[in-house]
Amino acid sequence: MEVEDSKNHEADRKRDRSRSKSRDRKRKRHRSRSRERHRSRSRDRNRGHRSRSRERHRSRSRDRHKKKHRDSKSDKLKKEKEEEEEKKEAVKKVPLSLEELLAKKKAEEEALSKPKFLTKEERAAEALKRRQEAVEEQRRKQEEEKKKQLEFLHQGRDDDRYSRDRRDRDRRDRERRERERDREDGEKNSVIESKDKEREQAAIKERYLGIMKKKRRIRRLNDRKFVFDWDAGDDTSQDYNQLYKEKHSVQFFGRGHIAGIDIKAQKKDQSKFYGELLEKRRTAEEKEQEKKHQKNIAKKEAKQKWDDRHWSDKGLEDMTERDWRIFKEDYNISCKGGRIPNPFRSWKESNALPNELLDVIEQVGYKEPTPIQRQAIPIGLQNRDIIGVAETGSGKTAAFLIPLLKWITSLPKLERFDDHDQGPYAIILAPTRELAQQIEEETIKFAKHLNIRTVAIIGGISREEQGFKLRQGCEIVIATPGRLIDVLENRYLVLAQCTYVVMDEADRMIDMGFEPDVQKILEYLPVSNQKPDTEDAEDDAKMLQNFSSKKKYRQTVMFTATMPPAVERLARSYLRRPAMVYIGSVGKPTERTEQIVYMVSAAEKRKKLVQILEQGIDPPIIIFVNQKKGADVLAKSLEKMGYNACTLHGGKGQEQREFALASLKGGSKDILVATDVAGRGIDIKDVSLVINYDMAKSIEDYTHRIGRTGRAGKTGVAITFVSADHDAGVLYDLKQTILASPVSTCPPELANHPEAQNKPGTVVQKKRKDETIFLQ
Repeated sequence: MEVEDSKNHEADRKRDRSRSKSRDRKRKRHRSRSRERHRSRSRDRNRGHRSRSRERHRSRSRDRHKKKHRDSKSDKLKKEKEEEEEKKEAVKKVPLSLEELLAKKKAEEEALSKPKFLTKEERAAEALKRRQEAVEEQRRKQEEEKKKQLEFLHQGRDDDRYSRDRRDRDRRDRERRERERDREDGEKNSVIESKDKEREQAAIKERYLGIMKKKRRIRRLNDRKFVFDWDAGDDTSQDYNQLYKEKHSVQFFGRGHIAGIDIKAQKKDQSKFYGELLEKRRTAEEKEQEKKHQKNIAKKEAKQKWDDRHWSDKGLEDMTERDWRIFKEDYNISCKGGRIPNPFRSWKESNALPNELLDVIEQVGYKEPTPIQRQAIPIGLQNRDIIGVAETGSGKTAAFLIPLLKWITSLPKLERFDDHDQGPYAIILAPTRELAQQIEEETIKFAKHLNIRTVAIIGGISREEQGFKLRQGCEIVIATPGRLIDVLENRYLVLAQCTYVVMDEADRMIDMGFEPDVQKILEYLPVSNQKPDTEDAEDDAKMLQNFSSKKKYRQTVMFTATMPPAVERLARSYLRRPAMVYIGSVGKPTERTEQIVYMVSAAEKRKKLVQILEQGIDPPIIIFVNQKKGADVLAKSLEKMGYNACTLHGGKGQEQREFALASLKGGSKDILVATDVAGRGIDIKDVSLVINYDMAKSIEDYTHRIGRTGRAGKTGVAITFVSADHDAGVLYDLKQTILASPVSTCPPELANHPEAQNKPGTVVQKKRKDETIFLQ
């Protein structure tokens, strides 16, 4: 039995091998035939490229054929499925009844319950049968898988061929469209370029040659004037005959006249005759009346001449409104804000000042008041708030100091310790330590004769020492904002009875970032003595009445060189109906100081500085630089050369800064090398020369620097080193400042520099030769 099984297996294997070989041969034949068909089709496609129409037709026909082929295959598959379903339905039997099912089930159970014994041959036959069924099932599955694989390959090959043909056709159509589009774009671009060229030429002609535009002759309908176009040859107004051009005139000897008549002599005799006739007819009364009339006319002329005298030739009581206007114009004083009192003409005519204060002014050496002092002092004596706008070096310190001293003399002296604890009567705020010390020096000059005590509260000095001076009592406190807040917060000082506030260089304080500090200080002041924000604050009579009373209104005075928005905001918050005093160009340092500019590089500055100093200029001299380190380096190099130099900048301690200023004022040092710390508010007498070794970053700082010389009406010289690479942003403003000065000359290097022709940020129009025309 086993031998028969092995034989059967071998027979099956042979049949499988023969079938697989036959399938391989069929597959090879099919591949060769498909290759031949593919070659033939490729040859057909190559031939078909000759004509586009035939190619489209063939491609469409192939598409239809393939579509039909796919449709036929799908139909065959559908038919096979339908036949299989019909066979299955035919195989299906009629359903059994319930009794039959039960009987069948019972029989099966009985058959299963009874054991059935098979012989060896039956078992072998049963095993062989199961084996054959398994082999047949496996063969059937393999056949189905091969069939499905072949169908899948055929279908994929057909789909691939169809997609490849479709891609080729699309590619050819796309290339053809691109060629046509490129040709059309080329033609269009050539047309556009020719039009652009024509428009460009027309624009250039119009720009450089101009276009003759014919003006239409407009004739009014109601105008009946007849218009002729005359020719020059039609003019008959000239005489061409020489007899008419040069007429004959009779020549006479002496005073001869035509027909013996002298018209002038006749008129003269006639007027003489009538004059004598009228004189004979007038009576004595008429003659007397005429004399009186002539005397009255002479008196009027004399009175008019007397009234038209210059204000300097008149007494104070003879000044008219017109004279005061001329006086203010002479000193460039302008005011606004209510009823403004007349300015001072001299210290002797200032009736509002007490004699003891006038004596102090004379002892200090103030001969004539400056413009800001002439107008600000009378307003300050009326207990009105003031905003004074004046340039540096115009005498602003005395302008607020003299009314302050009169104010304090009208108050009771601080003699008891209880009065000392209430704080000072007045505070003066300054932006820098040096300016505060300078104000203290000026105040002491006046205050020592009036027994008024002054304390300066500035940084760099022991706070405890300053607190000890405050506990001893003082009427005036001069301070910088930062240190004053420190003293107030630590209860070294209170402002319970402070009724006079002065802010000097207010714009500088705002620029240095002290606006919050100033506002905080003003909040420490009592509010019970504030002025009413009504018209009463502008009424001089009511203000003078309050000045004489015990409960005085608080007076706030602000002096500044400029009026930025931050200063205006501060004034609106804390000043009540202030009188504003503007001092114009009189007193500007640029009009009294000769400004000299050298265009040098950074490497040439040191050499140029030595050349200037070797000319033997009288001290004191101030040299300004922009950086602290640069000031120290320059001062050391000058000392090595043999010059007495000292430095002043923010990095120095308070004692060093005071020593430097004292050395320069005392004459032990000839040169001060400083930063912008010394550029504003510092008053050093008789400074002969200011040198801007480094040009200031802004024209305002430059103006304040050169204002250290030429103070109090004197003249001075300011030399500036300018580098075109580093100082281009201020060249225009520097040029305008020099041109505005009557005593200065702008060098051609600066006047012709490109950066000095326009303001920074100005868009400069190009010249015609550099201009580019853009076509739309």
